[in-house]
Amino acid sequence: MDPPTAALGRRKFLVLVGGAAAWQFLAPGEAVAKKLAAHPPSLQPWSLPEAPPENGFELAKAVIGAAVLAPSHWNTQPWRMETEGDSIRLVADPSRSLPVLDPDQRSMFVALGAALENMLIALRAYGCQPSVEYLPDAGPKLVAARVTWTAGESRRDRQLFAAIPLRRTNRRDYDERGLYMQNRAALSAQLPSEVRVHWIEERKRIDAVSDLVREATEVQGEDRRAQAEQYAWMRFDDQARKRGDGIAVDDLEYGGPALWFAGRTLNPNSMFGRFGQGSAVRHVRGAVRSSGALALLTIANGNPRAWIAGGQAFERFALRATSLGIAHQPVHAPIEVTRFRGDLVRAFGAVGQEPLLLVRLGHAKSPDPSVRRGVSMIASFRSS
Repeated sequence: MDPPTAALGRRKFLVLVGGAAAWQFLAPGEAVAKKLAAHPPSLQPWSLPEAPPENGFELAKAVIGAAVLAPSHWNTQPWRMETEGDSIRLVADPSRSLPVLDPDQRSMFVALGAALENMLIALRAYGCQPSVEYLPDAGPKLVAARVTWTAGESRRDRQLFAAIPLRRTNRRDYDERGLYMQNRAALSAQLPSEVRVHWIEERKRIDAVSDLVREATEVQGEDRRAQAEQYAWMRFDDQARKRGDGIAVDDLEYGGPALWFAGRTLNPNSMFGRFGQGSAVRHVRGAVRSSGALALLTIANGNPRAWIAGGQAFERFALRATSLGIAHQPVHAPIEVTRFRGDLVRAFGAVGQEPLLLVRLGHAKSPDPSVRRGVSMIASFRSS
């Protein structure tokens, strides 16, 4: 055999070896991958009809399409929709909850609240008047909300509506530029009285919070169950498109061995797992330090109703940030690891409040959108 005309570069060699190692580890799942490839999920496009749909069925589809573009922790999409006439029931899907990372289901209810807010924004933008009944049923299904509407209103919330397909969770490093005072005020104005926002913009205080986040991430990384749950929602190669959920490994923004050998270094059962955890810790600390500002959203008392309202508030906050060109990302570890919550609220001067979401904000190039399961996968339609 003739010798190769050019030697492989070190980086390319490592990527190829890493891919081979990841393939060897993931080989038992090849049959599942082939099955998914044969029947790929219907993915939701990141676009919405600008004009009000002409009939009730298309209107309901468009409204649910807006809902599924809402964010959820690890992109679990813990929702189903049941439509009948001019009403939609937003139903929790506990099979898509995170029992280790989110044992009280706070993040699940926040995600449901974000989906609910997108529905309400879409209905107003289409000239409807929506009303909401929270936690309406006591049956076996966990119905987060029932939304009904009437037509014939003026079109409202169109700026936030336009931001729904543009919103991204941005895990990249930001450029440390702060927020204009008027932009911070515009973001704060999106929150109702029951959700408070506490700001940190001074560089030393941002750095101090980054150290707190790093420590919480380290502690979480020592929990094998938490690692396994995170790993279950990581998507390798084109798994995200085949499954319609989770986070593509490249989108985690990890570098070095954690990316090159992701199948092993991010696997909690691998002897190389420490490299992945080290990359996660370094990345999150650097990401927080690169922020232009940090915002802590808090509520007085935690319960499903308050968490749903908190998710609604966060979605309006995130959509307004999107319209202002401000990158944002929720940072979960110091809230998920219970013993860090007190330190977090003290860092923000929010003693006596329950932390709902820690959000880093700043400026960076927007990433590509993550995948979402299409309306046909998560919704049922009945004629009234």
